[in-house]
Amino acid sequence: MQASPTIDSAAKASQKAVESTMLSPRFYTTDFAAMDRLDVSSMRSEWDAMMAEYEGDNNHDHFQRTPEFAQEVAERFSQVSPEMRQEFLGFLISSLTSEFSGCILYNEIFKNVENPDIKQLMRFMARDESRHASFINQSLKDFGLGIDLGDLKRTKAYTYFKPKYIFYATYLSEKIGYARYITIFRQLEKNPDKRFHPIFRWFERWCNDEFRHGESFALIMRANPHLLRGGNVYWIRFFLLAVYATMYVRDHTRPMLHHEMGLESTSYDYTVFRITNDITRQVFPISLDIDHPAFREGLAHLFKAQTEMDKAKSRGGLIGNLQRARWAISGAVTFVRLYFLPVQRHELPAQVRMLPAW
Repeated sequence: MQASPTIDSAAKASQKAVESTMLSPRFYTTDFAAMDRLDVSSMRSEWDAMMAEYEGDNNHDHFQRTPEFAQEVAERFSQVSPEMRQEFLGFLISSLTSEFSGCILYNEIFKNVENPDIKQLMRFMARDESRHASFINQSLKDFGLGIDLGDLKRTKAYTYFKPKYIFYATYLSEKIGYARYITIFRQLEKNPDKRFHPIFRWFERWCNDEFRHGESFALIMRANPHLLRGGNVYWIRFFLLAVYATMYVRDHTRPMLHHEMGLESTSYDYTVFRITNDITRQVFPISLDIDHPAFREGLAHLFKAQTEMDKAKSRGGLIGNLQRARWAISGAVTFVRLYFLPVQRHELPAQVRMLPAW
């Protein structure tokens, strides 16, 4: 992989957060009028129960650092290698950008709709994501790398998505976020000697916020069943593959992070995919066959294509540009082949809500 610039200042941390690449988290905007027209009345009992959970706010005091936090950073994190330190800082910046992306989107929807159900939901979710982003930013500030979130909001590019694309992508983002965090938490719960930074102690209740956010979008989609049938199934298929492929390639660019936690990137990713497949059966009529040999070979090739594109970019010049174009085409062809692999089909359960039981 192309070596990333060293993150050794707040300016470079902010530059990392602002950059827009195939692998970096994006900021989104959408059609607020269409969001305002959403109707969740067919899921009223489940919806009201979920709103009561949000109102109860069982994490209102969770994102507070303990007195031991700084001491543990000094004692444990100081022992990691400089290369590992850079991977972890990149992980924090990517995670902060993703959390803050949700905060911005949900807050903008809240401000631009009148629908009381959607307005209430977006207020709660923006509250949660703001806490998450601020908590990560505090850890970046420990290293003098705190990001000005107001400036990030103003300077990072925004991508317009139709509401249904927001539902598919954000539902998957929240659910796969849960699967990622809970897998890391369980690993470090069993192997506390591998917990090189205290932020991981917060991951269990933190990822339960992510899980509930996904539940919210599941109810919206189940209340509007046209989103889950016909031609929209092809969009569901696309977003499933895009989210899984992005995670796989991104994770394999930072293998030291997983190794430090006693994980291996490929097995970790497929554990996360399996959990996410189990969860998304609540709302999606299809799931990807992650055990199909061609699926696994395809994801590995996407990582190779990304690696070769980065090498070509570093080389530069005509030859570098030609090599970069060649591997970009190779990656695109592989993605298309993955898209047309057989998928698993299933009936949607009568009970939509799930518990974070992993």
